[in-house]
Amino acid sequence: MKVLISDKLSQEGIDILDAVEGIQVIYKTNLKPEDLKKELKDVEALIVRSSTQVTREVIADAEKLKIIGRAGIGVDNIDCDAATERGVVVINTPSGNATTTAEHTIAMLMSLSRHIPQADKSMHLGAWEKSKFTGTEITGKVLGIFGFGNIGKIVADRAQGLRMRVLVCDPFLNEQIAAKHGVELVSKAALFGRSDYISVHVPFNDTTHNLIDRKTIQTMKNGVRIINCARGGIVNESDLLDGLNSGKVAGAAIDVFEEEPPQKDNPLLKHDSVICTPHLGASTAEAQVNVAIQVAEQIRDYLQTGEIRNGVNCPSISSEMIKVLNPYLKLCDKLGSFQGQIYRENQAEVRKLTISYSGSVTDYDTGVLTSTLVRGFLNTILDASVNFVNALSLAESRGIVVEENMVHHVQEFANKITLSVTDEKQTNLIAGTVFGKRNYRFVRFNDFYLEVIPDGYLLVLHNYDRPGVIGKATSILGNHKINISRMQLTLENSNQPGSDTSCLQEAVSFINIDQPADEMVQEELKQLDNIIAVHQIDLS
Repeated sequence: MKVLISDKLSQEGIDILDAVEGIQVIYKTNLKPEDLKKELKDVEALIVRSSTQVTREVIADAEKLKIIGRAGIGVDNIDCDAATERGVVVINTPSGNATTTAEHTIAMLMSLSRHIPQADKSMHLGAWEKSKFTGTEITGKVLGIFGFGNIGKIVADRAQGLRMRVLVCDPFLNEQIAAKHGVELVSKAALFGRSDYISVHVPFNDTTHNLIDRKTIQTMKNGVRIINCARGGIVNESDLLDGLNSGKVAGAAIDVFEEEPPQKDNPLLKHDSVICTPHLGASTAEAQVNVAIQVAEQIRDYLQTGEIRNGVNCPSISSEMIKVLNPYLKLCDKLGSFQGQIYRENQAEVRKLTISYSGSVTDYDTGVLTSTLVRGFLNTILDASVNFVNALSLAESRGIVVEENMVHHVQEFANKITLSVTDEKQTNLIAGTVFGKRNYRFVRFNDFYLEVIPDGYLLVLHNYDRPGVIGKATSILGNHKINISRMQLTLENSNQPGSDTSCLQEAVSFINIDQPADEMVQEELKQLDNIIAVHQIDLS
């Protein structure tokens, strides 16, 4: 398997991949877009930093590409939507340079408070301007942090060590976790209004673009100081300049720009109250080695075992969890495939997939199970290549709603997974469970309760419960030399036998056969009296 490294990477990471039998490392940097496309023709994995632009066009031509690894945090140079559509895993290394970036943020904060770069420059010019560079104490000041991920947590910890009070705005943080870290969880408006210093540690996307702009700056304290060591575009550079010129903003420390490198005439570069560094947040020797080792290990483990760590566009799943979830993953694939083949026969327009988990299976992260169910379903009805990375995206693009339900307490089984498929006319349900460590079964089909081994070829006979139906069906199979290996018969649970002959009770038979029944055999079965429907399902 070929791994292309298209940006500079520490040798320690390259050595990890070189040591693996069955992996060939191609190390070529500074590739032009057309050259990158050529190199990716027969490559399974791509490792990048921030220089290589992995565009939709690049991904479209990479027919064998399975995974893209970003040695670092930000993935704005990777078209993750295009990768998802193609079923390509995107991973990053969020912890590899978290400490380094957090330390750079604190260094910027200190430099802003004491005018260290400006004073140093003055001294180098032979001046002694002591009164000009009177600073500000940070003890007791309020630091507002947007984003409480790996970097934000470390910044908060270091700031608390400097006796600052820390406010945090993060939609994924709750009061309990905030209290555990000794920070105050506040709204965006409260953070803007109460902070002496504001530092952003969020990814760049549609919701964070221009997070700090003219309007929000007006709601801040007079003399606020702003730090951006995250991504260019989170702080509107033009509006920041206006805030600095008006005196509303006392100073800014900027490590990242919308355009990198910025134009030489960018006024922020020449402003006396601005400290600029050339995207140095992750630039320490230790961080370079850390992210190289982490991305190499993650790529190696994915290619060897399928383990996904730090998935950006899909659920992460460790090798240990793969072993634990393996029977559930197999069951989910069978449930999805069963329903897909039923609907492929009916040619109905699917509106909704409802997935329900109950019992012990809810203890796990069900994201990968849901993706596997949807993949199993779509693989049978679409010509496109479907995997658990792009399954949900493909469902959404076709107007199929995917809904998850959780019931944490145990019901009739210790664990159960149910897939209900709704079209314009009806809803069909199939449910399964895992017994022991690896034995999985179908246990319900609509209102029929049963215990079926979902393997190989299955004939599903839906009929009225009348004498001789099953005998005639099995005789037809025998006449065509089709061996029956197992059989499950059950009556509809909603109707109880009674004297009302106007309401015939329905039955279902799941028949495991050793070889498929051709169309002629299936048609012969359908012509039997009291047969409602016949389905042949391939679960091999």
